[in-house]
Parts: sequence; structure tokens; C-alpha cells
Amino acid sequence: MIVRRLAARTGRSVFAHANVAATPARQWRRTFASDVDLLEPTAENSLKETSSIEIALENSTPQPVPVYNPNAAREAALTDPTVAENWYARKHLERVIKTVGSTPEPHYQPHTLLTNPPRPADVTLELLLASQAHLGHSTSVWNPANARYIFGVREGIHIISLDQTAAHLRRAAKVVTEVCRRGGIVLFVGTRNEQDRSVVKAAQLAKGCHLFDRWVPGSITNGQQILGRCKLKVVDELDRELPEFESQLAERPVLKPDLVVCLNPLENYVLLQECGQNHIPTIGIIDTDADPTWVTYPIPANDDSLRCTNVIAGVLGRAGEEGQRLRLEAARQGIVTYKSREKFESPEDIARGEEKNGGLLEKPVVRPGDLSSPAGLSGREAI
Repeated sequence: MIVRRLAARTGRSVFAHANVAATPARQWRRTFASDVDLLEPTAENSLKETSSIEIALENSTPQPVPVYNPNAAREAALTDPTVAENWYARKHLERVIKTVGSTPEPHYQPHTLLTNPPRPADVTLELLLASQAHLGHSTSVWNPANARYIFGVREGIHIISLDQTAAHLRRAAKVVTEVCRRGGIVLFVGTRNEQDRSVVKAAQLAKGCHLFDRWVPGSITNGQQILGRCKLKVVDELDRELPEFESQLAERPVLKPDLVVCLNPLENYVLLQECGQNHIPTIGIIDTDADPTWVTYPIPANDDSLRCTNVIAGVLGRAGEEGQRLRLEAARQGIVTYKSREKFESPEDIARGEEKNGGLLEKPVVRPGDLSSPAGLSGREAI
């Protein structure tokens, strides 16, 4: 029994020493292992996966490549019986809903205000708002006389009431229409940059005069000296020239406008003052920094906006065109809507007057002492 226990104890110790001796060798072997030894299992796995993918591709069925046909849609439309039905249904729907909804207009085109100006009936708040007619000046430079035209204040700028602008613009248009209907002369004035085209267009429509350059002081108060060389002509109620009256225009005074439309009153104060001295009514665009008492018919609006001035000039020009149309229409019916301030004698009357005065030009013989004539008192001949 004792021998058996000793053998078992000795054997366990021997095996324990053998395991301890083998452990350092295993650790050294792990320490000196290279990267190639570590990558060998990974490479083997990749090769296996690649071979499996190749086998799967070889065993898969090939898919056909689609062929592109550019006329496929057309051929399908020709063979499909519902295409024609859909087309007729669409056309029917367009005819039914054509008048429903609104039509989108193109973008703003500035030249239309010159080629086709708006009429007084076309004046709307939307048109004035798009023309920036509501923008005034800073509150620090306002004129208190314009308080009735101001709607409010926004970011330090006065906002002009467009209701007031539309009402005063329509009133001014009626004034221009009536002046042109009665054969008056309307003068359109705009001396700022880019206002020349709108001023000329308005004068052409109203058959009036225009001024887009500097106003010469004294052109109204001293017009005989400044405008004395301007050519005049005599026309009848149908605007036909009468050349036989040219001889009577030599000593006639220069013409004065019956109405003045000023697009920038601030720069033409001298003109407005001369019009006031000669009792000529005026129409002007009054901004929040201008004095509305300078003109007879103020139009509260933004005089710094070119689009706004073009709209107002176009509306007044169209109003003058309507007045000229009414005057000519009445003249064709034999009705003269005005009375000329200048008195002209017809060539027949002048000839008869010369014949009548021909005998008076002779020197009659008067006896001395005849108390019936001044010559008899002095004993001289009366001429």
C-alpha cells in the first residue's frame, strides 16, 4: 500500500515538471510567429468564397439584354384604341374649363406704358400700387398740408393713400378731357431724367405741347419777347389749316397754354408761379414733401418713381385724346364746342372793306366856312 502511494505521488510530480517545461517553448513559438502564418487562414477563406461565387455565376441562367426601340411609344399609340378617346376627352375638358379661373399675365414690360398708355377707366389701386405711387418721403421732410393724403407711416416713410391718388387722378383726367374738348392747348412738362418720352407721348395723344428741357423764365409773362418768333397757323374746327389768314398773324400776341400738366413741380416753381399770375390752371404730382397749393389740381403720388409718372402722364394723355375725339365728332355734325378769342376777318370781308374805304381815301373839296366839317373850321382839307 505504501509503495503504491509513493509511485502515484512520484508520477504526478513527474508529469507536473513535464508540463512546466513545455510551457515556455509554446510561448516562444507564439512570440516568433510571422504575419504570413496569421494570414494563411484568411486567404484560404477568401479563396473558398471566390470559388463559391464563380460556381453560382456559372450555374445561374443568363438574362436577355433589352433592345431600345425609339418608335415603341408611337407604335403603341397607333395600336391602342383608347389614345384617340383620351385625346377627344382632353379637348372637351379644355373647352369646358377654358373660361374658368384666371389667366397668368406675362411679367412687367416697361415699354407698354409708352406704346399703349392706360386710360382713365384702367386706373385701379393695383396699378397704382405696382407703380409705387404710394411711397412718400421721409417723415422728417414732410409738408403738413399733405396730411389729408397720407395713409400712415412705415419704417420712417409716409405712405400715400391710393384712394386719394385714384380719385384726384380721375378728376384731373376729366379736366384735361374738357379742356381738349373745348379746343384748349395743354402743355405737358417733365424735366427730370427719362421723363421725356412719356411727356412727348402724352402731348401727341392730347394734340398739345410738351417741354422736357429747362423752363425759360418769362416764357408766359414775357412771351412776346421770348416766343415771338414761334410760327403760328390758323385752323378750322376740323383742324384743317387755313393759309389765307397768315397775313393777320403778324401782330398777334403769342399763344398761352390753357392748362399746364407738371410731373415735377419742385423743379418748376417758376413755371407754376407764372401760370398763377396769368390765371392758367395747373395739374401737378404732389409728393409728401411738396406744397399742394402750388397747383390747381394736385395728384398725391410718388414723383420719384419713373413708372408712376409714366402711368399718370399716360392717363392724362389718353384723357386729352378722348377730348379731341369728342371735339372732332361734334365738328363733323356742325357743332363748334369752343369760341375763338381771336377775331379774324375773312379775305372777302377784307376785300369789301377796302372797296368801301376806297372812296374815303379821296380828298373831298370843302368850301371855306362850311361848319359841317372840321376842315371848314380851319379852312383845310379833311383827309
